[in-house]
Amino acid sequence: MADLAGRHLYLCVPDRPDLDRFVAACIEGGVDVVQLREKHLDDRALLARAAVAAAVCRDSGVPFILNDRPDLALAAGADGVHLGQDDVPAAVARRVLGDDAIIGLSTHSTGDLVGSLVEPVTYVSAGPVEPTPTKPGRSGVGLGYIRYAVEHAGRQVWVTGGVSPATVASVVGAGARHVVVVRWLTEAADPGSAARQLRQALGTAIEEAEAGEAANPSPG
Repeated sequence: MADLAGRHLYLCVPDRPDLDRFVAACIEGGVDVVQLREKHLDDRALLARAAVAAAVCRDSGVPFILNDRPDLALAAGADGVHLGQDDVPAAVARRVLGDDAIIGLSTHSTGDLVGSLVEPVTYVSAGPVEPTPTKPGRSGVGLGYIRYAVEHAGRQVWVTGGVSPATVASVVGAGARHVVVVRWLTEAADPGSAARQLRQALGTAIEEAEAGEAANPSPG
C-alpha cells in the first residue's frame, strides 16, 4: 500500500465531522492517495482522527499520509508523513518511520528543490501553482517552476494549488502526472461525483499528453 507507483490523484483534507464518509466517497470517485492535514487539534485528538482516516484508506488499499508529525503517523498506522520546509528533517522522519514509509516534502522554489535532492524522501510536492486560501500568504509559483521540478526532482512530483478539472490540462502540459486536490473536493456538495469528474479530466489530459509525446518524440 505504501507504493505510489501508478497513483495520480492525492487528496489533502483537514479534519471534518464526516471524515470517514468523505474520504470513502473521494476514494470511490478515484482518489488514490489521502493526506490528513490538520493544524488545530491537540496530539490525542489528531491521533484519533488520523486513525479514523487510516482505517478507511487501509480498507480501500489507498496510502494514508499524515501531515507534519512522523511520531503520530507511526502511532496511527499511517503509510507515511508529509513534511514542510520548516518541519522535522526528512532524515529524522525516515528514522522514525523506517525505510518503507512514504515521506513527502513540500517545495516552493528551485532552492527548495535542490535541497530536496539529498533528502531521503519518496516524493516532493511543487506549488502552489496559483495562490490558494489553504496556503495563506504564499504566492503562486507558476507553471515554470512545475516544469523545472518535473525535469530535475529525480522522483515523483505532486503539483498543488487550485487543482480542478479546468486546470489539470495546463498542469499536465507542464509535464506533471500527479496532482494534489483540496478545495475542489472539500467544498463539493457531492465529493464522490466531484472526484470522478476530476479523475476523468486528469486521465484525459495525461492520455492526450502522452499521445502527443509519442507522436513527437524529443530529439536524442
